[in-house]
Amino acid sequence: MTFADLGLSDELLAAVTEAGYTEPTPIQANAIPSVLMMRDIIGIAQTGTGKTASFVLPMIDILAHGRSRARMPRSLILEPTRELAAQVAENFEKYGKYHKLSMALLIGGVSMGDQMAALEKGVDVLIATPGRLMDLFGRGKILLTGCSLLVIDEADRMLDMGFIPDIEEICTKLPPQRQTLLFSATMPPVIKKLADKFLSNPKTIEVARPATANTNIKQWLVPVTASKKREKLEELLNAVDVKTAIIFSNRKTTVRDLNKLLQRAGFRSSEIHGDMEQAQRIAELERFKKGDVNILVASDVAARGLDIKGVSHVFNYDAPWHPDDYVHRIGRTGRAGATGVAFTFATADDAENIENIEKLTGMKIERFEGAIDEAHAEGEGPRKRTRGKKKAEPKAPAAKSEPVAEPVREARPPREDRAPRDTRPPRDDRAPRRDRREPDDGPDDGWNGPMPDFLMARIPL
Repeated sequence: MTFADLGLSDELLAAVTEAGYTEPTPIQANAIPSVLMMRDIIGIAQTGTGKTASFVLPMIDILAHGRSRARMPRSLILEPTRELAAQVAENFEKYGKYHKLSMALLIGGVSMGDQMAALEKGVDVLIATPGRLMDLFGRGKILLTGCSLLVIDEADRMLDMGFIPDIEEICTKLPPQRQTLLFSATMPPVIKKLADKFLSNPKTIEVARPATANTNIKQWLVPVTASKKREKLEELLNAVDVKTAIIFSNRKTTVRDLNKLLQRAGFRSSEIHGDMEQAQRIAELERFKKGDVNILVASDVAARGLDIKGVSHVFNYDAPWHPDDYVHRIGRTGRAGATGVAFTFATADDAENIENIEKLTGMKIERFEGAIDEAHAEGEGPRKRTRGKKKAEPKAPAAKSEPVAEPVREARPPREDRAPRDTRPPRDDRAPRRDRREPDDGPDDGWNGPMPDFLMARIPL
């Protein structure tokens, strides 16, 4: 099957061909014709399956007919994070190059004035995060009564981030007679209830069993003590053929420390985490995409939805606390039919986390006991390399730097201690902020800095 068999316009087919794609992925082949027939869709697909194009492509042809009106977008795509929203916008620009469609990106961390100006002119496609959209709606700057097509992307991530109340409120403000597309990697009961409430006779398309890991990814579990994790990481980075890699950690402090350590060791690394401003995060991602750096140390802010071609390896420096995060982390490699390798470091304290991951994915992760040869037993022979390192230059011996202290590991926060699901999350356009999915790096005493001296003074009795 080719894209020409799916009923897309000639202009759209030309843009797809120029982008280098000839055959649709299973989710695209199943979803695109149904979307063009104006059916509601529930798409269950793991990350890296081409899900974004399965709704972007038919939307472009559907919206080609009609005109936009001021402050009344014709279609709405909801994304849980700024990075995902920006990525979907890039897809519209790439595939819609031969269509005269207007688009606006409504996310936090950027100028609200420019976004409101775009809305005033009228847009065919509005791509938004729930927080910024609700803010502008509350200010009377946007009307959703003319929106005939709604896409709820990464619905399970919306649930994790506490956005479901906002999603429900947004749905009530759209016309009842509309087309709704919902995509999710998993289908927990809350998402099923959301779909039953707001979708009309949807067609369910499932291209892989929910919560399974990509079979193109060779997965290894690396037993290690906490004190040896950094040493083991450097050993693997030097021994296996790492072209580009993402290293995930549960804590922002660890992300920063690891990046400094790798840079001192001569690796071309960078970092991305929730404490960084949006502009910084975008800049570091661009450096990684362009190849200026080939190792990205990241917190879970980068775990989902980032479509970066050619990531050969993923390292879970910390075993993820929640099993669904494992699937999305390792999904950064092995994308679009390519193969990849994922290493997960596991200490004795991670036994329960690993057990939950294996239960969710339905597979036993093969143990990697330290023999580098085992990592490429499938045909990729191990090789010592310096590709990821900077070229050594003669220089005078430098004084030894102080080692970076290993951050203290805290106990996994139980799910029942989290904020209730119906509590509205803080708006995503307030920066700087702490990322909702990243645990605090220290106790929160309510002050963003040291306690003021006047509060610490002794009070005379």
